[in-house]
Amino acid sequence: MQKKKAAIFAISTKIIQFAVSKTNNHMKVPPYLKKRDKIAIVAPAGRVNKDLSEAVKIFESWGLEVVIGESVRSSYHQFAGDDRLRINDFQRMLNDESVKAIIAARGGYGTVRIIDELDFSDFKNNPKWIVGYSDITALHGHIQAQFGIPTIHGQMPWTISDATDLSLETLRKALFGEEIDYQYSSCSTNVSGYAEGILTGGNLALLVNIAGSVSEPDYKGKVLFIEDVSEYYYSIDRMMRMLKRAGRLKDIRALIVGGFTSLKDGDPSFGFTALEIIMDVIKEYSYPVATDFPAGHIDNNQSLIFGKKVSLDIKKKNVHLKYL
Repeated sequence: MQKKKAAIFAISTKIIQFAVSKTNNHMKVPPYLKKRDKIAIVAPAGRVNKDLSEAVKIFESWGLEVVIGESVRSSYHQFAGDDRLRINDFQRMLNDESVKAIIAARGGYGTVRIIDELDFSDFKNNPKWIVGYSDITALHGHIQAQFGIPTIHGQMPWTISDATDLSLETLRKALFGEEIDYQYSSCSTNVSGYAEGILTGGNLALLVNIAGSVSEPDYKGKVLFIEDVSEYYYSIDRMMRMLKRAGRLKDIRALIVGGFTSLKDGDPSFGFTALEIIMDVIKEYSYPVATDFPAGHIDNNQSLIFGKKVSLDIKKKNVHLKYL
């Protein structure tokens, strides 16, 4: 009887190990860049009425060849060309095997208008790095939800002229597969603790925008990063409470709060800061919380690789995030 139980246990263990192996192997990490690789700049959202030559020169200084998509030179109302033009331009770069990374020229609004028309068949078999933040959260979420392929939340050509050297260096390291280590001291109060999990998230407004859709990432067991810009304080409160009521905040492993910048108040005043709102919404949960993380709509927007496992170690105001 004991031998039979042992045999059953051994078989069960092998089945579990096989299942875990299949799950882990499902995630394809795009090949890291090397010198002379080709990257593309496209604009899936807002119109690009700015010279991007400085960004191109920086990418070229990294040894990369840069191609500019048609959408970067196009306009249609507030968009970088109409929806069909932006779809075709992004699709062309997705399917071009010589293009090893696609960098969104800017955010704004418009990615969610085209995402359901994009065909990721070639991409999921031969992934490449997708880079951007803000409105590009829709792409990050969609790729995490559908394919589990890592993407990069980082500086875009639109913001590179104001970017810190450190933020650009983290983008280069992320693209070229070099180690990135984040250690800093928060000005605000953290919730101390240690957690491990897949990193996900992005712009809070966009996370709410894609909630309940095929583009929404699974929050359970994740380390969630959030940031936002130019929102009213009451809107931050409304969006955080929506995520909580939808059950998105209760089962995460940890929360990372990035930049909440250029926020607006009403008359009368809402009465609470963004961080006070966030901490009040999650006060019943016991997971660690890192505040003042250097990412978001800030000059020092350091790159984060969504879809990769991280460890987050918080001791009072000291924060250490690293990839595992």
